[in-house]
Amino acid sequence: QVQLVESGGGLVQPGGSLRLSCAASGFTFSSYAMKWHRQAPGKQREPVATISRYGITSYADSAKGRFTISRDNAKNTVYLQMNTLKPEDTAVYYCNVQFPARGYWGQGTQVTVSS
Repeated sequence: QVQLVESGGGLVQPGGSLRLSCAASGFTFSSYAMKWHRQAPGKQREPVATISRYGITSYADSAKGRFTISRDNAKNTVYLQMNTLKPEDTAVYYCNVQFPARGYWGQGTQVTVSS
């Protein structure tokens, strides 16, 4: 019943921008923190950004100053605005929500930063 569907990924040149979206359903979206994670080829999945139910944000060091997480509770959607993209940002980006018993993940969206 819980569903998270990412979109907005694609191919972009270094220095460019993308905005990712995650459409959520099957739970009370406004009651939960939402997170973005990413997994690059050959690397562990890592957290990128978090936004609390109150709108408080936090970021990985690699994302600070370049990425912005936001949410629109009326649309049940969380966003990740990514600016000044670097080749090392290339990864599959996943949306995540953590419930007491378990977490849920979207299918992921591919971001490729290449010249």
